[in-house]
Amino acid sequence: MTQRSLDRLIRPQTIAVFGGREARRVIEQCDRMGFSGEIWPVHPTLESVLGRRCYRSVDELPAAPDAAFVGVNRLLTVDIVRALSARGAGGAVCYASGFSEAVAELSDGITLQEALVNAAGDMPIVGPNCYGVINGLDGALLWPDQHGMARVESGVAILTQSSNIAINLSMQKRGLPLAYLMTAGNQAQIGLSDLALAVLEDPRVTAIGLHIEGFGNVHALQKLAMRARELRKPVVALKVGKSEQAQRAAVSHTASLAGSDAVADAVLARLGIGRVATLPEMIETLKLLHVTGPLASDAISSMSCSGGEASLMADAATGRAVDFRALKPEQLPTLRQSLGEMVTLSNPLDYHTFVWGDLTRQTEAFIAMFEGGYALNLVVLDFPREDRCDGADWMTTVAAISAAAKHTGARAGILATLPENMPETIALSLIEDGIVPLCGISETIAAAEIASGIGAVWRAQPPLPLLDTALAEGEIETLDEATAKAELSAFGLTVPVGATTATPSEAAEQAQRLGFPVALKALGVEHKSETGAVALNLRDMEAVRSAAQRMAHVAAGYLVERMIERPVAELIVGAVRDPVLGLALTVGAGGILVELLEDSVILALPVTRTDVLDAISQLKVTKLIEGYRGGAKGNLDLVVDAVVSTAEYVVKHAARLEELDINPLMVLPESRGVVAADALIRRRR
Repeated sequence: MTQRSLDRLIRPQTIAVFGGREARRVIEQCDRMGFSGEIWPVHPTLESVLGRRCYRSVDELPAAPDAAFVGVNRLLTVDIVRALSARGAGGAVCYASGFSEAVAELSDGITLQEALVNAAGDMPIVGPNCYGVINGLDGALLWPDQHGMARVESGVAILTQSSNIAINLSMQKRGLPLAYLMTAGNQAQIGLSDLALAVLEDPRVTAIGLHIEGFGNVHALQKLAMRARELRKPVVALKVGKSEQAQRAAVSHTASLAGSDAVADAVLARLGIGRVATLPEMIETLKLLHVTGPLASDAISSMSCSGGEASLMADAATGRAVDFRALKPEQLPTLRQSLGEMVTLSNPLDYHTFVWGDLTRQTEAFIAMFEGGYALNLVVLDFPREDRCDGADWMTTVAAISAAAKHTGARAGILATLPENMPETIALSLIEDGIVPLCGISETIAAAEIASGIGAVWRAQPPLPLLDTALAEGEIETLDEATAKAELSAFGLTVPVGATTATPSEAAEQAQRLGFPVALKALGVEHKSETGAVALNLRDMEAVRSAAQRMAHVAAGYLVERMIERPVAELIVGAVRDPVLGLALTVGAGGILVELLEDSVILALPVTRTDVLDAISQLKVTKLIEGYRGGAKGNLDLVVDAVVSTAEYVVKHAARLEELDINPLMVLPESRGVVAADALIRRRR
């Protein structure tokens, strides 16, 4: 069933409230924030609530309400939602718990949630088990508790499944303007992505923050990302749950590398959704995006009047995709003239205290730094306590930064190393002036990295649509190695020259025809090395026959292959199905180094050749392919070809494939190619 628009629900002119204490609180919060529309309480016995007439039922209301807050018990919630839908209401927030989240305690939880969805029909419902929606732009609240928000003219929207986290975020004092705060609860009908898509269309919304406990509809998230890109409104996400992949036997090395969190990383990166690690990171990143939008590059500058702060800034960038790019030669004369001879000119820059309190010289210095072409220019400035200190000189520095930003048109931020050293009043005034007030060094560097990453994705071609996660039914089968290699060979992968045989004697004869040395493998065994089902570098028929006899108790047949020459590098290439996000591709250091080096990347599917090349370039093992310390080189183009061919196989068989593992993919010297030495495929029959 197609849902009606969420516009009336999130931007209502009329609100109906059902229930006792919680419903009264909704009215109180609307009054405090100056909601100008009508509020209609509904209660079976009360005559009025907070000066407003009480109605007895949905049918008695003056009209179909744009939005309703349903704060009654779980059984009555279903009846009221049914009546609201029949009346043509714009939507409802369902506050009650005791639905699908409570199946351990209430056996009818899932059934009742299904009944709620059926009762709603095409009327949007948020929840159940949630606090609801705060619209800080219009002062419209479907929210039964206190919060820390104030009316704003523009700002960011934050959406979460957790009502308590929403309350905590509303209390922040860091200057982040909150346009909308929404909780999705059980997402019985409307998910986080649906809510985000609705608020994204509001021209007063500048960016979106998502707190995701579990992915729902991944394609709804993809739709959100594409629309956000069209509207130039960035999205960031805090995805929790870095636990191991859903518990099951990991047959392949790929499965052990591609945990659900790593796949989530790849999906968010593909979509251009910035991933933050903490709530403070989310706040600082959203502040940066609200003021500046995505950054034009990863080049940033830093100025402080302390060498200690400069060192902290430099250290915080270690391992982050930000670049404290060196100063340009043309910047140096002006910096030297304004700062004096004793200052070491560098980035990050410690400008000492020689110009402290001097508006003219500080402005000259900041202009010189801001003219360096950096995507973001940071000035470290912790403000003094307002109750004990005089902050006049600090405000002089603020004035100099503002003047320099206006003169150059550069993006600037003032960074307090401690959040309590950025007073909220100052943070709000800085935003009004187009300067980002930032709190915490690590959080600021993370924000710059994320804003730069979103900008890079937006500048590139739009990504390919994500692979469909649907999976065919049927029992899982494991192909024997020979069959798996034959299927991969049909997609362009090179496999060793070999043949299958039924008996030890036939294996020895086949080895003679292939030419020694050979490798011998037992068919029908998944973990060959652990069960003695593989023998390498066999150099005569007797050695082959003897090895085959030792494997006879586990072998369903034999695969005899010509030995591959010594490679310059070994890779693993594979795919494993995430329970929610579907198949993703893994590329990394292979052979015995898989778990030892932990050198791998995950790619959302499908991929382009550029995606694969970029991914391989991130691997440490790539240095071996390029000829480490004068060693033999492999052919990187052929490596990319092999990975792309593997990805094409995965995409083609996505509806049936459970797991694919090529380990090792041997990279041979120079132009002699890339060979899949071992392969495992598990799929639905």
